Amino acid sequence: MRGTDISIINEKVKKESGFIEAIMMEIRKVIVGQKYILDRFMVGLLANGHILIEGVPGLAKTKSISTLSQTIQTKFQRLQFTPDMLPADLTGTLIYDQKTSEFHIKKGPLFANIILADEINRAPAKVQSALLEAMQERQITIGQETLVLDEPFLVLATQNPIEQEGTYPLPEAQVDRFMLKLRIDYPSKEEELKILQRMAYTSQRIDVKPIVSPKDIIHAREVVDEIYMDEKIEKYIVDIVEATRRPQDYKMPDLKGLIDYGASPRATINMAIASRAFAFLQGRGYVTPQDVKSIGMDVLRHRVIVSYEAEAEEKTSEDIIKKIFDEIEVP
Repeated sequence: MRGTDISIINEKVKKESGFIEAIMMEIRKVIVGQKYILDRFMVGLLANGHILIEGVPGLAKTKSISTLSQTIQTKFQRLQFTPDMLPADLTGTLIYDQKTSEFHIKKGPLFANIILADEINRAPAKVQSALLEAMQERQITIGQETLVLDEPFLVLATQNPIEQEGTYPLPEAQVDRFMLKLRIDYPSKEEELKILQRMAYTSQRIDVKPIVSPKDIIHAREVVDEIYMDEKIEKYIVDIVEATRRPQDYKMPDLKGLIDYGASPRATINMAIASRAFAFLQGRGYVTPQDVKSIGMDVLRHRVIVSYEAEAEEKTSEDIIKKIFDEIEVP
């Protein structure tokens, strides 16, 4: 691509990405710090990808998502997942009308734009799998009828660490539907003091204004698709994903016994789209290797399944992915 073409995309990105800072300013009225998680929310929104967030209760996961939804003029639905939940509680069901002797569809809460699936791993597998069609196909089938979901449709799910009581591990097929998996930790001492000073009032209410419409988001996604990615960057992404499957081919034979399953082709696609969205957030019309590195861990951490041998050596998927990024040659 010629330099003039990239400069045109650069100008378009700078023009269209102005609303990002406006959204961030509104969210920061409520949320202290958490730049990492808020940036990834924006990536998910721009890249049309669902996000899974893991962390102990009380880290503002739910608060961050509900605050983000308030900045968009769209329908928000919070779903509290519980062990007694049924698939129809999400998707809806057929209701029999005795007067007409016909069945009518009663739509479930999934028919919204932004879905907060709170504590998703407290629900049994049947309910978790009910999300699959909606997340992947952007449609829901009730009875004989298939209903298309409105755009944007974004699932932001929170889960407690697996070790906590009353949790069910998410199936690999479900986890793979999430573009990004985020891990959040406790705030710093300074951030916690700011949280106390801002939030420790029983009667306080902070109003968050809507900044963008669904049309604005869909238009921004079209600009994200135009962001230039050089073939060298594309090959770099493929090498990283391939190294999670066959590390011995990339001079990392020591990793072979530590990985049960590598990342799927969906990881390759997601990393390319997320890298473009990350470049958009930086106000750039082209992708750099650093964009791939910045977003790569969030795309891969839930897709690389470690072996018992790795667990015995106390190696996590993050340790393995970090080594792969360190070893693969950067273009």
